[in-house]
Amino acid sequence: MRFRSYHSLRFFDAVARHMSISAAAFELNQSKGSVSYQIGKLEDELGFKLFERAHARLTLTEEGRRLWHVSETALRQIDREIDELRGGSRETAIVGALTYFSSRWLSQRLTRFFEAHPGISLRIEPLSSIETLRSVSVDLAILWGIGEWPDVRHELLLPCPAVPTANAAMAENIREMGISHALRTLPLLGDSSGEEGWKAWHEAAGLQYQPSRSSLVIPDSNSRVQAVIDGQGLALWDELVAPEFEAGTLVQVSDTQLESSGYYVVYPKPVMTKAATAFCDWIKSEASYG
Repeated sequence: MRFRSYHSLRFFDAVARHMSISAAAFELNQSKGSVSYQIGKLEDELGFKLFERAHARLTLTEEGRRLWHVSETALRQIDREIDELRGGSRETAIVGALTYFSSRWLSQRLTRFFEAHPGISLRIEPLSSIETLRSVSVDLAILWGIGEWPDVRHELLLPCPAVPTANAAMAENIREMGISHALRTLPLLGDSSGEEGWKAWHEAAGLQYQPSRSSLVIPDSNSRVQAVIDGQGLALWDELVAPEFEAGTLVQVSDTQLESSGYYVVYPKPVMTKAATAFCDWIKSEASYG
């Protein structure tokens, strides 16, 4: 049977990037009901589920992850080709960002950007690491890290000390076995810095970095939060997971903080467009207000 719901893939892409119907609806300028309808329509035509829905949280199914990987790449290529055919737009800022940062910090503030800059369009490209920055064309990017990127210009935007986290059951096991032993035996989930964040945290804690041979790599930052909640391992997180801390679905398992961590503005190009400069100035101002 021929697939026909290509329009719904835009809705799917937005929900998968944000892992939130509300955030996707905001980005698409649609109602939550409209977004939910499009996702349901797409799942009906495909014949399989794209998301698991539990306790008001979304996670991608295996089929959903595979489809998103393909559709996300195709949609970005189409957008870039159209831009090139149009000769590019001087009034469009293309910003790469972690889905975690986009949905938990940036999305709720974007209305103020458009109010201040009504003539500028914005496109948010999902990134997972400094390595993926090299495979996309963006004007600037927002990435989590410890600032050790010698080959690219960057500056600290939002300091966010990070701590090791686990779900409640795993945190109880860690209390029994001790944090040092736990770090050597339980999977340590990497982040947008690769292993650098965990290495820096071990140094701050005065521990040797000797991770377990078991590993789980989840490039998408929102999916990685859910993986820790599901008990797949430990990960470094910051104050943006405050709702999970308050709900008890994530637990801080050490008092040692990685003080050097935070969100950085990364500049992949030597010169930015006027639109990108406007966005950069705006987001720095937003960060300074908290």
